[in-house]
Amino acid sequence: QVQLVESGGGLVQAGGSLRLSCAASGRTFSIYAMGWFRQALGKEREFVGAIRWSGGTNYYTDSVKGRFTISRDNAKNTVFLQMNSLKSEDTAVYYCAASRAGPAATTTLTSPYRYDYWGQGTQVTVSS
Repeated sequence: QVQLVESGGGLVQAGGSLRLSCAASGRTFSIYAMGWFRQALGKEREFVGAIRWSGGTNYYTDSVKGRFTISRDNAKNTVFLQMNSLKSEDTAVYYCAASRAGPAATTTLTSPYRYDYWGQGTQVTVSS
């Protein structure tokens, strides 16, 4: 089992920045990739970005490219989501997730079905 705990959410004005953290514990050696998703009130859960635990290309949804950056600290088993130039439409509960499946997985890193473990979520509210 892998446990994930997000932190860093809060209230910020439009144009501001926040950095979310996701600390993993447990069987972290089984993690292949980490993803960030968000869910706004009344909407479906949406892919934000993903990073492989071993490095390589990161993935982002188009609406956050150039504004959000995912990074990792393997020594601390922590993944970060740096969010800059925040907009009101970024308001949502943000979730981190961990995937055990490697490159042979049949679902992409952008799909929530790819992920085996989820954090409890952290609220991000951007005021305009």
